Amino acid sequence: MTTRWSGVFPAVTTKLEQSGQIDISATQNSIDRLIQNGVSGIIVLPMLGENASMDIHEKERVVRAAKEVVSGRVPLLSGLAEASSRSAAETAKKLEAFGAEGLMAFPSIAYKSDPRETSEWYRNLASSCGLPIMIYNNPVAYGVDVTPAILCTLEDVDRIVCIKEESGDIRRVTDLYNLFNNRFSIFCGIDDLIVESLALGVTGWVSGMTNAWPKECVEIFETCKAGDFSGALELYRIMTPAFHLDTDVKLVQYIKLAEHLVYGAPEWTRSPRLPLVGDERKKVTDIINNTVALLRERSNVGNAAV
Repeated sequence: MTTRWSGVFPAVTTKLEQSGQIDISATQNSIDRLIQNGVSGIIVLPMLGENASMDIHEKERVVRAAKEVVSGRVPLLSGLAEASSRSAAETAKKLEAFGAEGLMAFPSIAYKSDPRETSEWYRNLASSCGLPIMIYNNPVAYGVDVTPAILCTLEDVDRIVCIKEESGDIRRVTDLYNLFNNRFSIFCGIDDLIVESLALGVTGWVSGMTNAWPKECVEIFETCKAGDFSGALELYRIMTPAFHLDTDVKLVQYIKLAEHLVYGAPEWTRSPRLPLVGDERKKVTDIINNTVALLRERSNVGNAAV
């Protein structure tokens, strides 16, 4: 495989109506907004996209709708979250047929596989379709850590081209480069570790809060990639309280609320997730509104300087 993904790839939320039905128009509008603001790729049906609550017909609607609006401007990946190797293989083939150009693949979402089983899971998946694969490594959420030792057993699998590193251990980035050089693209998967990860050489960022603030997230990424880390710090510090929301168990509700407050997207989620209420809603709203105010102040200062 010659696939080399890089840049900011938002994990796109699936927009829903209050009834729980998919809002295709709002989903397409959000994807177009992301691309217009400079992202380098799109990932639909991630955890943030409520993948596990969607049936295959709904997944088809989302991927085909995304394909239509992306229209070749950036790579289009789909999340793949299944319980068994058989269902993962079958779904991978279907996602490819729907128009996905790559997969961000979870480990089994029903079983905490051991290292041998984890390796075999990804090897089987890679043999089931023609798509390049990003391994989604999030041991905090899924209890399965795709360690450097496991990746050594997958180094020969050409279709595995990228690692979304979300272990929370920033040292892992350097360990991966020391072991594999540039064999895999390495993406940061945690919003509030992106500057630290870029300092260690990651090639991309799978981001949640980019859904709300794509322009600012792309600016952070590009400024750091250009080597100007001090130039990125002011914006990063403004964004970090909101970025912390990406690491909470309710990140779907938090990020959808951010989108709603920032640009009016629907905040509805599918049960068992419920809209935020009470003190929790106020706390998250205050963080988002404070971020909006600080970004406005920063913009006004920049305009005055010009």
